[in-house]
Amino acid sequence: MAPPFEVATFDNYGTLTDWEGGAAQFLYELALRNGDRELVPGIELRNEWEEIQFDILGREYRSYKEVLAQSLAEVCRRHGWPYDEQLAADFVRSMRSWQPFPDTYPALQRAHAAGMKLVIFSNTDRDIIEHSLRHMRVPFHDVITAEDCRIYKPSNEFFRQALDRVGVAPEKIIHVAFGFKYDNAPAKHFGMRTAWVNRHIEPQPAGEPADYEWRDLWGLAELADGCPVPR
Repeated sequence: MAPPFEVATFDNYGTLTDWEGGAAQFLYELALRNGDRELVPGIELRNEWEEIQFDILGREYRSYKEVLAQSLAEVCRRHGWPYDEQLAADFVRSMRSWQPFPDTYPALQRAHAAGMKLVIFSNTDRDIIEHSLRHMRVPFHDVITAEDCRIYKPSNEFFRQALDRVGVAPEKIIHVAFGFKYDNAPAKHFGMRTAWVNRHIEPQPAGEPADYEWRDLWGLAELADGCPVPR
């Protein structure tokens, strides 16, 4: 039986690669190194950093390494931690080592074996995501980055360029992501079906709901196999 969608597209960091855990660990270790007296959980530091990053991504395009540097510098300023270019380079190096979730490889291999083409839409630089691809070991049909498009998600222009490159009608594509504000709205705007990977059992974010809601990527594997998958 052919899968219900010809192509599955993905946000990588947070959906396939453990972006939240990787960033939280880096920032918490930074707080420890600087003797921060008001230690908060790493995930809170990550959330603070991500809000800063989201604002920067909406400005004039710059490389993701520059975005990481600017957002990290602002976190350090707010907490009174010293910042220099080496620290920014350390953040980039850390990101290159972040690992995929345990379900990423087997679930995507199963979807690929069922006949789905797999494509990444990622807000990053090519030389960063190449390391993530090595960790995942998955046969992706294509990988499209912000560096390629010279703009970041959730811009409609990113999705317009990415869909032109995929070359498949949007209704034949399912876009799989963990975050709503970067992915769900623009994917819906272009007529793609969407799946929310809700690994942390979070409440439904504001906005139009995704067509599917899964705890992990096994939902995609089951969908590719033609098994019924609940929303």
